[in-house]
Amino acid sequence: MMVESAKSWLRENQTLIYFLIAQAIAIGAAVLSMTAYIVKLETRVATLETRGSPHLSIIDNRLTVLESQTENNKERINRLVDGATKGAPR
Repeated sequence: MMVESAKSWLRENQTLIYFLIAQAIAIGAAVLSMTAYIVKLETRVATLETRGSPHLSIIDNRLTVLESQTENNKERINRLVDGATKGAPR
């Protein structure tokens, strides 16, 4: 009796079952695609970190210059603030 009712339900809802199976396959394919993309991207990043890149050395040089300029500017600002606040009444 139970097997017959299950078969009957399957026959009546055949389209729904096919749709759900197709949807599960599509979701699985999307997950696999995203996983492959993430792995590929992580591999690229690891390669760049290991080997380095000509662009990274240029960026490092620029950052070093900017850091030194920032330090010089901080020192100048501190001197100006010290000079301005020494003569001010407290």
